[in-house]
Amino acid sequence: MSMIETPLMRGLERVLDGSAHRNQVIATNLANVDTPGYHTRDIFPFAGEIEQAMAGEEPSFSPVAHEVRGLLQRPDGNNVSVERESLLLAENQLRFTVAAQFMKAEFHRVSMAITSGSTS
Repeated sequence: MSMIETPLMRGLERVLDGSAHRNQVIATNLANVDTPGYHTRDIFPFAGEIEQAMAGEEPSFSPVAHEVRGLLQRPDGNNVSVERESLLLAENQLRFTVAAQFMKAEFHRVSMAITSGSTS
């Protein structure tokens, strides 16, 4: 195993990929806000993957979009809420940013190890 191919880095990679996929699902929901009969979709479960990655575990998350049940439906059968999707988009962006910062810190740690190794 190389210094870069660690369980943490693989976990963070999965978090970033999952966040990107969820962003696409949310964008699709927003794009269909006026489509009669369209039902909101989301990715479940989507919690704990950063914590798992930080613990060195690979998240058991595989991004599959499912229909969200229990949302208020309009007369045309559409149940997309712009407010809900906007909130999820902001939350997802925060999750992506945190994972990217952890990855940046890990690359910095590797860079420091390389740099300190070359001066000895």
